[in-house]
Amino acid sequence: MALPVSLFQGGSKLDITDESTIDVNRENQNIEIRLLLDAIYLKYGYDFRNYAKASIKRRILHRMAMSGLQSISEMQHLSLYDLDFFKKLLLDFSINVTEMFRDPSFYYSLRREIIPVLRTYPYIKIWHAGCATGEEVYSMVILLKEEGIYDRCQIYATDFNQVVLQKAKEGIFPIENIKEYTINYQKAGGKESFSSYYTAKYDSVIINQSLKKNILFADHNLVTDGVFGEMNLILCRNVLIYFDKILQNRVIGLFYDSLCRNGFLCLGSKESLMFSEYGRCFEDIVKEEKIYRKKSKY
Repeated sequence: MALPVSLFQGGSKLDITDESTIDVNRENQNIEIRLLLDAIYLKYGYDFRNYAKASIKRRILHRMAMSGLQSISEMQHLSLYDLDFFKKLLLDFSINVTEMFRDPSFYYSLRREIIPVLRTYPYIKIWHAGCATGEEVYSMVILLKEEGIYDRCQIYATDFNQVVLQKAKEGIFPIENIKEYTINYQKAGGKESFSSYYTAKYDSVIINQSLKKNILFADHNLVTDGVFGEMNLILCRNVLIYFDKILQNRVIGLFYDSLCRNGFLCLGSKESLMFSEYGRCFEDIVKEEKIYRKKSKY
């Protein structure tokens, strides 16, 4: 006969009379993850507690397997006392999937629908939130340069991870990716030879220095940091999908407060304002490309 087992779930006590009806190991693992994320926040100030649970769990288990650790509790101890280990874990938590002119149809729409509006402004402020290693930032710069307005732009490219931010500043990318980037660029309506924007050296390409002059790379955490200036355009693509609904809503609110009147917001192809309480504050500009504009009144 099984004895009652007591567990705490969300602060309330739960009596279990048949232990075989629940996956105790999975439940314990979820508790360990919660404690790990709490510990990281208390120790370092990075807050991953509202990241999508499946995504953050997958990254934690990957690091645990790669490090030969036996439990997440062991990982928690290591994260607190071994800074080098924590830096590896932080890199695992970063969202670094990107490419130049990713989703070419988005850049094509940006060129056709948004640039003509931006061209009417004397000075243009653009925020690339969650810029990762910078491929999409340089894509935007190339587009602005070809449209003749780059000299009037200030671009803020931010990420919470200093390692990827440094890579973005360097603008050095594997040469093996260039064929794909060139195809993307052409589909996005590129007007020049894509090779004119970089120098090939050994197995890498180096982005031209002239493309970097109006970019300010900066440390900014969407989860814990505040409003980032009065922007004409904010791009944050394929980042919100890693957040839960609560955090998505908070970040969209941050974007709303960071946009100037009638400013534009661009999200990723799988992201939407549909379920956000701020959805009514924006209008669709290119619905299929997730390009929105802040309403002057709502």
